[in-house]
Amino acid sequence: MNSLEIKVAPAQDNHHPKWIPLWSAYQDFYKVCLSEQTTKTTWKRFFDDSEPIFIAVAIKGEELLGFVHYVIHRSTWAEENFCYLEDLYVSPGNRGQRVGKRLIEFVKQQAISTNCARLYWHTQENNHTAQKLYNWVAEKPGVIEYRVYLK
Repeated sequence: MNSLEIKVAPAQDNHHPKWIPLWSAYQDFYKVCLSEQTTKTTWKRFFDDSEPIFIAVAIKGEELLGFVHYVIHRSTWAEENFCYLEDLYVSPGNRGQRVGKRLIEFVKQQAISTNCARLYWHTQENNHTAQKLYNWVAEKPGVIEYRVYLK
């Protein structure tokens, strides 16, 4: 890697071609295959001011190192909104450089600036690499998630 500084910032529409391979790799990791239409809709929502869903990217020079997607939403547990960090991905060649930590810190600052009461996220039980980072930067509340798929 060159000596350029890693920057974390909201994605721009021109980041789409570099985001797609990372988004695909993220889905591969979680063994899911989202439809092309879902991917198009998701990307469009990031740039729609009426949508509470956001994306930030880590960039070094022209290279997209990783991304984070997050959602600001209401909660019955607080008067303020909560911030849900939905997706976090750093390309394998760029791990171990605190890129994931910087992406989380970016979302944390966004949550603070929008007066959210909580920032939270989930990960799979077997994602031990990510859990090392998460245990370093956050509290593990012991919550178990259940799902009912509707579509």
